[in-house]
Amino acid sequence: MSENTNLETMRHSLSHIMAAAVKNLYSGTTTTVKFGVGPAVENGFYYDIDFGETKVTEDDLKKIEKEMHKIVNRAEKFVCREASREEALEWAKENGQDYKAELIAEIPEGEKITFYAMGGFEDLCRGPHVEDTSKVGAFKLMRISGAYWKGDEKREQMSRIYGAAFETQEELDAYLARLEEAKKRDHRKLGKELDLFCFSDLVGQGLPLFSPRGTVLRDKLADYSLSLRGREGFEKVWTPHITKTDLYKASGHYAKFGDELFMVHSQVNGEQFALKPMNCPHHAQIFASRPRTYRDMPVRYMEATTDYRDEKTGELGGLSRVRCLTQDDSHVFCRNEQIKGEVERLVGIVRELYSLVGMSKLRARLSYRNDEDKYLGDKELWKMAQEQIKQAAIDNNLEYFEAEGEAAFYGPKIDFMAEDAMGREHQLATIQLDFVQPERFGLTYVNEKGEKERPVMIHHATLGSIERFMSVFIEHTAGWFPFWCAPEQIRILTINDAVEDYVVKIEAILKDITLEAPLRHNDIRYRVDRRNESLGKKIREATKMKIPCILIVGPKDVEAETVSVRLHESEDTVKLADLAEYIKNLK
Repeated sequence: MSENTNLETMRHSLSHIMAAAVKNLYSGTTTTVKFGVGPAVENGFYYDIDFGETKVTEDDLKKIEKEMHKIVNRAEKFVCREASREEALEWAKENGQDYKAELIAEIPEGEKITFYAMGGFEDLCRGPHVEDTSKVGAFKLMRISGAYWKGDEKREQMSRIYGAAFETQEELDAYLARLEEAKKRDHRKLGKELDLFCFSDLVGQGLPLFSPRGTVLRDKLADYSLSLRGREGFEKVWTPHITKTDLYKASGHYAKFGDELFMVHSQVNGEQFALKPMNCPHHAQIFASRPRTYRDMPVRYMEATTDYRDEKTGELGGLSRVRCLTQDDSHVFCRNEQIKGEVERLVGIVRELYSLVGMSKLRARLSYRNDEDKYLGDKELWKMAQEQIKQAAIDNNLEYFEAEGEAAFYGPKIDFMAEDAMGREHQLATIQLDFVQPERFGLTYVNEKGEKERPVMIHHATLGSIERFMSVFIEHTAGWFPFWCAPEQIRILTINDAVEDYVVKIEAILKDITLEAPLRHNDIRYRVDRRNESLGKKIREATKMKIPCILIVGPKDVEAETVSVRLHESEDTVKLADLAEYIKNLK
């Protein structure tokens, strides 16, 4: 048994032990606790449980965990038995386990039905399990939340109890420490503390409002993405936020995502529009707006624009999942023989951006189609496209893995998985090949022989959704943003009013600085704190707001013509004459 398999078995066994503990504590002569499913998951396990009229909260988790330890200490053996379908259904009926009866009815004919028992608890399960309850490693119950049976909002709501589990206490402690650090870095918490964004019930769920500070951050990230692509020959376009649904019917998006559209009806003529959920069909229309020849190819468009998707409320969370998402979208229209070069160009852009933001460890998920009928286009074209993206991954020395069933409905893609400071992976940037939309929209260009040919469409987003990228970036940096994109780059703290003239000199220097990298701009974002407060309080407040550079000005600095500098992890004293160059070199 492999290490991973062993750990999964331990975690699955713990879900049974937790269910047994729950039954011991909450089942009585008048109450039947009903069990759903209890799988092993990443970092632990959970069980979906229907407690009936009994109210169970997170305050009860310690009690359940204590009962679990009793079961573990008894080293009770897991014993497997087979049952016929009739026997299994009778067991479910006798024990009042309605959810298990439903699961039993769904087991295919001829498939073995097994139960696992330990102590006085028995559960429907395929297994496997550890030999006895003492061999489950270290664990801790984490939280309880609501969960619909089988994920269906129309079905019963159950309580889902999550637990963390590892082979050793040391591994569990390390995981819990990472969780505590993650709580400190939670972008929703930092977004409020750093005054970056907020939500309003009057505006609606999943519709974030960005403060001036948050707007600076998102604009700088978008500007950098645009500048990288502009350098590589992409040209900016602009498209409207509402579009006739006819466009999405023609592209195939309406059939696939019609239930995610926000609909808009014209009061003038009754035409049906939708808030745009994506930009690719619009860019296709720009390409189609005039004749193209091989001399024009490739054609590269880019846009940073907000799209709208009617996401389910239960899936919304901070900036990670929103209903208005701003995509740094790009589309390339090229010839077949240009695909390799264009993909290499896009891979280079991705590498440069993620290196700059400190997430240079990238893995590529090659997302292919499977045998489901949700995909559009000829299977042979798909096969060719999948071979091309795999070869592109090899040619660009990408660490990659393959995933069937993860492709877009119109073509395979390279999804980049970026690792943050916590070691967590996030799917952000993407490169997608599309042979379907050019066909559905009848896109053509004239080749060297004067014949019409169909272009290939390549979709690309460097950041992905800017909102989602911001959620990752905030947590990755813990709010200590790089100097170039920090909402407030410098705060000047005065010790007393006697230094006011000297501060004016510093301001003049700041106003004259032009930063060259990664974006060229000459607006240093700074503020002067002249309040009649203690220096200590001013420093604490500036540090709490995670200002990357604090300039402290006192009488001694005036006399010596210096500035005291506090950075995130260091302190320095800089000559006034050298201040501009010093700031230009801040990262």
